[in-house]
Amino acid sequence: MSKIAFPSKAVFMCNGSKCGKHKEVKKYIKQLNKENDKEEKIEIFKMECSNRCKGAPIMFYQPENIWLEKADVDSYKNLIEKQ
Repeated sequence: MSKIAFPSKAVFMCNGSKCGKHKEVKKYIKQLNKENDKEEKIEIFKMECSNRCKGAPIMFYQPENIWLEKADVDSYKNLIEKQ
């Protein structure tokens, strides 16, 4: 039986009508994953609408349990630099 690999870092991105339009952070994380090919990757998950549309786009970062509103590339960079 093979073992299932679970990510140690993950980003959950709201994919509701307002949040789903913002693709910059997702593109940035994919770029980071390509550049850091041998290092640990950050897995990206889409989540259903989180009903926090006023703060769009919404992002949830694990394992630190950090929610970001109005998530953009700069706020994501600041988050991962602190880790």
